[in-house]
Amino acid sequence: MTATIYGIPNCDTVRKARKFLDKHGVDYDFHDVREQPLHAETLTRWLQQVDRDTLINKRSTSWRELSDDEQQLADDGVAIELLQRYPTLMKRPVLAYQEKLLVGFKEAQWQQVLEV
Repeated sequence: MTATIYGIPNCDTVRKARKFLDKHGVDYDFHDVREQPLHAETLTRWLQQVDRDTLINKRSTSWRELSDDEQQLADDGVAIELLQRYPTLMKRPVLAYQEKLLVGFKEAQWQQVLEV
């Protein structure tokens, strides 16, 4: 099964993750979230697997530019709307493989899930 990595191409962590996948011969599709914004259904599925605080990068420039009200993240619907409007708000990269979803790049975790 092919993995899908979500992120933006100029992100250092995304580049590191892609190099890791290439080094280990893992077939993957790259989804640029700026060029192809994520569908609400995809984000809803993700938020069933990880919580909002895991998926949203609260150290990002995008986060700091949000209003205090937006930063409250009252519910998943608000988080989904923000992630669609500001794709760089997402912690990167996100790896979808089989039924698993990994947020951020931790080499040991990726090795275990991808069995490489």
